[in-house]
Amino acid sequence: MRTDSEPSSPAPTAAPSRAASPAAGRPTVLLAMNESSRDRVLVPAVRKRLDLVADVLPIRADGTFLDEPAISGVLADVDILLTGWGCPQITPEVLDAAPRLRAIVHAAGSVKGFVTPVAFDRGIQVTSAVVANALPVAEYTVATIVLSGKRAFRLGAEYKLSRHRPDPSHLPGNYGTTVGLLGASRIGRMVAERLRGFDVDVLISDPYLTAAEASELGAELVSLDDLFRRSDVLSVHAPLLPETVGLVDARLLGLLRDGSVLINTARGKIVDAAALEAECVAGRLDAVLDVTDPEPLLPDSRLLDLPNVFLTPHLAGAVGNEVARLGELAVGEVERLAAGLPLQHAISPAELGRIA
Repeated sequence: MRTDSEPSSPAPTAAPSRAASPAAGRPTVLLAMNESSRDRVLVPAVRKRLDLVADVLPIRADGTFLDEPAISGVLADVDILLTGWGCPQITPEVLDAAPRLRAIVHAAGSVKGFVTPVAFDRGIQVTSAVVANALPVAEYTVATIVLSGKRAFRLGAEYKLSRHRPDPSHLPGNYGTTVGLLGASRIGRMVAERLRGFDVDVLISDPYLTAAEASELGAELVSLDDLFRRSDVLSVHAPLLPETVGLVDARLLGLLRDGSVLINTARGKIVDAAALEAECVAGRLDAVLDVTDPEPLLPDSRLLDLPNVFLTPHLAGAVGNEVARLGELAVGEVERLAAGLPLQHAISPAELGRIA
C-alpha cells in the first residue's frame, strides 16, 4: 500500500527545471479549467492577486488544447498553465506547442488524470493544491471520529425510526478509545495531528512510515492486522492504486471487534463492497461512508436503509467557500514562480506513480 504522503527517501534527480530562475518580465498564465472551476477557485480577491503578478490570457481550456484554434494559437506564449477541474490532457503534443511552459500549477487535488511523466522529463515543474483539499477532509474525519465514538449516527437513526429515545448508557464514548488510521497520507497525518487534543489512542499502519515518524504524529505504528484488531474506530486514508483496490477485504473486516466503526473518506474501491455490506447488514459493524463502490450507490443498495450506516455524498473534500483555499494556494505558487522562488507544494516525478 502506498500513500499520497511525501517520499520517505530522496527522489531521483529530475530534469533541470525551466523555472530555475525568474522569467524575464511577468509570466503569461493560461487558465486550463472549466468555467465553473474558474469562478469557484479564483474568487475576486484571489484573482486580483493573480492579475498583480501575471498576464492572464482571456481564454480557458475547456475540453481540449489543440483542437481549439483560440487556445492552440496562444500556447507558444504560455509560461504557466493554471489548471483545475475540467483540464484536458497535457499531452506531449501540447508541450511541443508550448515551448515556454515552465510550470503546471493545479488548483485542485490529483494531477494524475492529465499530467504525464513527459512533463517532468522536459523540466516542467508541477504543483498541486492537494494540501488545501486535504484540510477539509481531515476536519470532516475528526468530526466523524468524535461522533462515531458516541455512536451518534446509529443512535440518531434509531431515534428517528423508533420514535423513542434510545438509551446511550451502554454505548462507548471517546475517552480512551482507540482510533486506527489506515495510511499516512497527507490527510492521515493531518487527522493524527488533530487527534492530539483528544483523549484517544491513535494507531497508524503504513509500510512507508517509520516508528519514529508515527511517534512524531502522536501515533503508534502497527501492522495492518493489528490495526484492525485493536481499533474501535478505523478511518481509511490510503490512495486508490492497483495494489489498494479491495485492500480492506472480508478478512480484515472480520478482525474488527463487534460494534467497531469503519470510516471511509478515501475511495470506495479500497473497501470490498460486498464484505462491508455483509458486516453492516448483520449489524456487527457501523460505517460512515463519504465514498462508496459504486458511487453513487444503486437505488436498491441495502446500505441506504441501514441505521448503522451513515452516508454522505462525497462532500468531505473542499465544497462551497472551502474551494477558495485551492485558488489561494495555487496563486501563491504563481507568485513564487514570478519572484523566482522555489515552489512550496511541488510534486516530484517519483510521487506521480503513487499518489491518489
